[in-house]
Amino acid sequence: MTSNAESRSGPLSHVRVLDLSRIMAGPWASQILADLGADVIKVERPGVGDDTRGWGPPFLKDREGNATRDSGYFLCVNRGKRSITINIATTEGQEIVRKLARESDILLENYKVGALARYGLAYDDLKDENPALIYASVTGFGQDGPKAPRAAYDFMIQAMGGLMSVTGESDERPGGGPQKVGVPIVDLMTGMYTAVAVLAALARRAETGRGEFIDLAMLDVQLGFLANQAMNYMISGKAPKRNGNSHPNIQPQNVYPCRDGHIAIAVGNDGQFVKFAEQLGRKKLGEDERFRLNADRVVNLVALNEIIVDTLAGDSMAGWVAKFESAGVPCSPINTVPDLFEDPQVKHRGMLRELDHPQAGKVPQVVSPMNFRNEPLAFDRAPPLLGQHTEDILTMLGFSQSEMEDLRGRDVI
Repeated sequence: MTSNAESRSGPLSHVRVLDLSRIMAGPWASQILADLGADVIKVERPGVGDDTRGWGPPFLKDREGNATRDSGYFLCVNRGKRSITINIATTEGQEIVRKLARESDILLENYKVGALARYGLAYDDLKDENPALIYASVTGFGQDGPKAPRAAYDFMIQAMGGLMSVTGESDERPGGGPQKVGVPIVDLMTGMYTAVAVLAALARRAETGRGEFIDLAMLDVQLGFLANQAMNYMISGKAPKRNGNSHPNIQPQNVYPCRDGHIAIAVGNDGQFVKFAEQLGRKKLGEDERFRLNADRVVNLVALNEIIVDTLAGDSMAGWVAKFESAGVPCSPINTVPDLFEDPQVKHRGMLRELDHPQAGKVPQVVSPMNFRNEPLAFDRAPPLLGQHTEDILTMLGFSQSEMEDLRGRDVI
């Protein structure tokens, strides 16, 4: 459906997305779609914009070294989009959104349940005007149920959804207690599920011509990716506990101290354990009945860890990494974020790019990990300034310059 003058590349270059979402979960989904080539039109509040623009410091610096109004938080999740400011509380603003919805393939929103219905912008209000519209609604708890009206943020869903009960050091050790994950993982996973869902609906629409309404709930997503921890509980009846860096089912898999730091070791099967034991200089461990099979290692983990910790103290982190890597035993130093960006593999894969930016000149971006041989992705749009594309988009809809000036004078755009 896209028909903007600036051509797009990528497997979704024929798709237009109307993005009424803000914060993280919805914008993460729309950034995925933008990376895939979709024309994503981001609707923001005039003068204010997406809440995350102000979630700093740090803020992007302009060419003179002064802080702009865009935070790192906003910049990590809005690449590839066009920004239009619309006051949807006004009748004229609602009509602009409806016009955009008629010209779009997908609509994303994460308002509270029922909020957009008050503006005549719910799915039931738009589906007759565009029967092919795929409308995805992201909320904390879904469209129905006793908690449906409540607002939600990633942190509270990590707590409510059981994730913090299995994240962090065990209660018996120093620093024990519930911990959140170091990135907003529920938002990110909700965005991923949303992108998958709308692409599935897009594939179905190609066969039927019909649109779809998609109901995504952050709590549902959190429960969905408890994965092995949820299944462990369901088949054992025992509540999973925090184990720090130790894996509940596969051993040895932990962060271990060595002479000058720490090393992450992830032995994934019995064959790897034999190689691991050989590199430790403890070949007989691979034949020990207490440790020969993974299930035995899990049961006898305390005794195994004592041997590993005692042995690793005898060499440096670099020394152990070299030994284990030479034998095909998965391991890694504990990188900081700056360390990661210096990793030769990261540099080779081109995951860090700099995009042209109207205020800063350049803005760094960690780009999509998806690589297509026949439809390569092009990262050619930096995260937009607030309202940067308002006139372009309204012109596309047929508004004249005088009409746009009138709308701006009345705080509609």
